[in-house]
Order: sequence, then C-alpha cells, then structure tokens
Amino acid sequence: MSTVVVVGAQWGDEGKGKIIDYLAGESDVVVRGQGGNNAGHTVVVGDKKYALRLIPSGILYPETINVIGNGVVFDPGGFLKEVETLQAKGICTDNIKISDRTHVIFPYHKIIDTLAETARGGEMIGTTKNGIGPCYMDKVERSGIRICDLMDKEIFVEKISKQIDRKNEIIEKIYGGEKLDKEEVVATYLDYAEKIRKYVDDTTVIVYDEIKKGKKVLFEGAQGTLLDIDLGTYPYVTSSHPISGGFAVGAGIGPNMIEEVVGVVKAYTTRVGKGPFVTEQDNEIGDKIRVAGNEFGTVTGRPRRCGWFDGVMVKYAARINGITAISIMLLDVLTGLEELKICTGYKLEEQVIEHFPASLEKLAKCEPIYETLPGWTEDITNCTTYEALPENAKKYLTRIEELVGAPIKIVSVGPKRSQTIVREKIFK
Repeated sequence: MSTVVVVGAQWGDEGKGKIIDYLAGESDVVVRGQGGNNAGHTVVVGDKKYALRLIPSGILYPETINVIGNGVVFDPGGFLKEVETLQAKGICTDNIKISDRTHVIFPYHKIIDTLAETARGGEMIGTTKNGIGPCYMDKVERSGIRICDLMDKEIFVEKISKQIDRKNEIIEKIYGGEKLDKEEVVATYLDYAEKIRKYVDDTTVIVYDEIKKGKKVLFEGAQGTLLDIDLGTYPYVTSSHPISGGFAVGAGIGPNMIEEVVGVVKAYTTRVGKGPFVTEQDNEIGDKIRVAGNEFGTVTGRPRRCGWFDGVMVKYAARINGITAISIMLLDVLTGLEELKICTGYKLEEQVIEHFPASLEKLAKCEPIYETLPGWTEDITNCTTYEALPENAKKYLTRIEELVGAPIKIVSVGPKRSQTIVREKIFK
C-alpha cells in the first residue's frame, strides 16, 4: 500500500498544483475528493501552462487513472469545457472516472449563490459564485441530485422538475430574480448525461482495489485547511473538508488507508477574501510579495492578501491533518528581502497564545509575535539541492520545521517541475 494525501496547510493557493503534478508523475491513480470547479490548480510543464479546476492533475500522464470522487460537487458543463480544452492541447482524457455518487451542480445553484452573496452586502463571504455552497446545501438537506440520478432519464426528469419548481420560488420570491426555463435545463442536462456517461463508475471500488493491489494512489487536495467548513476560519470558508480526513469520506476509503500527508505551505502567507489575517502586510512588503509571487487567483484573478509566515496557523494545520511532511513553495519569492519575519505566537490582549483560536472576534484582536531572521540576495531559482541554498535560506527553513513539528521534504524554488528540490522521496 502506498498512499499520499496532499493538502493545503494555509488558506489555499499554496502551490499544490505543482507538487500534485510532481507526485502524479509517480502515481497510478490521482483522486479529487472535495470541492468543485471553484478551486484551481495551475501546472506548468515546459513552456505550457495548464489551469485545472475539476479534473485531477494526473490527467497530464496518459497511464494514470484520474478519479473525481463522491465528495466533489460536479458541474457537467464546466467539466466538458475542461475536457475540450485539454483535448485541444493533445491531452488524452480517456482515463477519467467520475463517481456515480457525486452531487451535480445546476444553474439554480449558481444563480442562488450569486443572489445570496449580493444580498449579504457588506458581509459577503467571497464565494466564487460557481454554485458550490448551494449544491452542498441540497446535499445536506437531502434534496440533491447525484450523477447516478442523471444517468437514469426517468428518475432525473422527475427529480429535476420538482427541484426547479422549488428553486424558482426562491429565486423569484426571496431574491426577485428571473426564474429558470425548466425545459431548457432538462434538455441541456440530458445532453450532458450522454456526453459524460462513459466516464461514470463506482469510484469507491476503483480506489479501494488499486490500493489493495499496492498501486501508488495520490489524493489531490483543493483549497486549504483554513477553509475547512468545520476547522477553518468560519464563516469565511468553503463548503467541504479540504483536510486529510476529508478524503476518507470524499473518496470513500477507510482512514487507515492514508499513509503519508504532505502539507503544502507557502514560504509566506496569503489569503483571498475577507476575514482576520494576523500576519497581513498591507504595505510595501505585502506589495512586493504579491508582485514577485504573482499572487492573483487561478480561478477568479483576484489579488491575494499577503503577509509573513504564520507559524501558529501552520502548526494548527499540521496537527489536524496529521501532516508527516512539508512542501515549502515559492521560497524564491522572498529573495532580496533584507530581513524576514516568522510569527511564532499570538498576543491576545495581555495573554500569549500558541494555538489557533476558533473565534474570529478573538483572532481579529490577535497581534503577531515575530522572530526576525536575515534574508538572502542570491538567486536560488537554479538550485537543485538543499545544500546549494544560501545559508540564510536554510536557517529560515529550519526554523519553520522547528515551529511546525514536521520535516520539510520538498522545497520549490520556481514554477517549473525542474525547480523542485526533493530532500526525501514521498512515495516509498
């Protein structure tokens, strides 16, 4: 058995796409287990850039099975566009498997997502308006429609007709929007059904069998730990579980089948949207990091908020994910800064706290306790070994290991596959 989970250990956008792509080259199976096409991975191969949203990163390797698990919410139209884009670039998409238990996103989910977010006014969460939250709401309400329903015309038409009637009332009477054309939605999705039918399977069986065969299985996390619906900075979170435990449910496996958990961590901190951000640098330093790191959203293009490395947050992420290895990303972005700061604790009024608080009101009052380390000016983008890194860069990484309590096994010094320093192999 050889299984690896990759999770974001901050607020997402940590650079998981690159590490997932790197590990996918060694994998027999790559699995997505939560979220939808609100999440994005950017993978750079040579001079080509691939922005993947629903399809697992193993798609760039023709022999790899790519699983969209039952914990994902699935937008058929978005999926088919992504398939078309990949095929146009010469990428084979035959090895995609979609769980028949996956819940389907419909136009009313997107409409309600947009209308509800607008209605929040100054209390907007920052949703991507792709219908993710409303789809998960239907799932929990037990009124959702799954892929297995979509595959049966009679069952699907019956279920979708009732849902559109219900959702049109919400759209019109609560939000004052325009109702959906039922016949148009039904016809569109029946067409989608035929186009995706060849990909649909019981993926829980596929993943289980491949693990039992001793194949290398990579569980591809989307978003980040602090966006988890239970353990993140609620309510500024996503609607699913982007932590390691989320894969036990979202891929349909036992938790004892997860061997290694890789926490992907930026060498600094970023977040998108609202909410407290203890180490945020809304100043020249933050601007420098944003420009050097190209800190703009893969899916939305929104500029990200930037700040110093938050050791309290990543230590929390390491604990709740059971992180066994760290992959540090974008270390090169910090090159040229005279000094670097690492947050080692929070000061809440007169109290020093070392654990990440649940209350956003408390978090907003926290002040960072910093350690200052010297920076480096040497270009590290061509370093191929850990030993080749500047001494100050190594000291910075060592301090992060000490704070987080997990070894740094991978260091990224640029966007390309070749700009990856592997200190210790992940797949055994």
